[in-house]
Amino acid sequence: MTSLDEWWSGGETLESGVFARAAGDPAAPAVTWLHGFPISSWDWAKLHHALTVPRRDITIDFLGFGASAKPKRHRYSIIEQADLMVDAWRHYGVTRTALVAHDYGVSVAQELLARRAEGQLQVELTQAVFFNGGLFPALHRPVRIQKILAGPLGSLLGPLMSEDKFVAGYRAVLGQPPSDDELREHWRAFSRSNGHHQAHALLGYIAERRRNEERWVGALIDADLPKRFIWGPNDPVSGAHVLPEIEARVTGAQVTVLEGLGHAPHMEDPGQVAPLLLDLV
Repeated sequence: MTSLDEWWSGGETLESGVFARAAGDPAAPAVTWLHGFPISSWDWAKLHHALTVPRRDITIDFLGFGASAKPKRHRYSIIEQADLMVDAWRHYGVTRTALVAHDYGVSVAQELLARRAEGQLQVELTQAVFFNGGLFPALHRPVRIQKILAGPLGSLLGPLMSEDKFVAGYRAVLGQPPSDDELREHWRAFSRSNGHHQAHALLGYIAERRRNEERWVGALIDADLPKRFIWGPNDPVSGAHVLPEIEARVTGAQVTVLEGLGHAPHMEDPGQVAPLLLDLV
């Protein structure tokens, strides 16, 4: 697997302050990977290693995450993150891509689908693959620490976050957690440039999902492109309780449930996930 430092050395910082990475054959079909909270694009490294189909992988660390800029007193927004993804596509000359999204990234994907429906997206989307995430705001169950950080005391508590608490908290939402050493590397990315101090601002996405529910859920349901859901049911945040809503409302979608896995199937068992994505491109 590509180490975190190798991952960073294989990318660049765009004018927007966003870390971006284009890997693989430039002539191969593009796949865009949208990461979750509170981690970064390195979240996909193990799956990329396991997935052998030729492709061009496009990733960014969303603003406030990983190796991207982490401005203070900034109003972080899913809308802005979608703008930054579009900027990265323009930078790399991407005109056609599949989308793969997890957690926070599913909302960015839904915003991109909404722009597509409105004729405002210049890039052709070929399909959308979703891992566990808050597709339906009413079913999103943030863990206790997220609720606290998103509240009025969040700006005071964010700086008090620690590596041990981060590791324990992320481990609790996974069905088959990776090693603590791996989770500590995710903390290193999150806390880079004191990024954890901005946790309260980043968690504004919870309220933003509610404000945009009609538009984003509508885009998910109505999008006329192949949609797939690869789901870990042992996820207290967006696990088994979301599956009936997907099956009832997103007609024609392919749903794969990976028993025993939790919030991040691609991180927990990339060997089981990779064969499900062989027709991604």
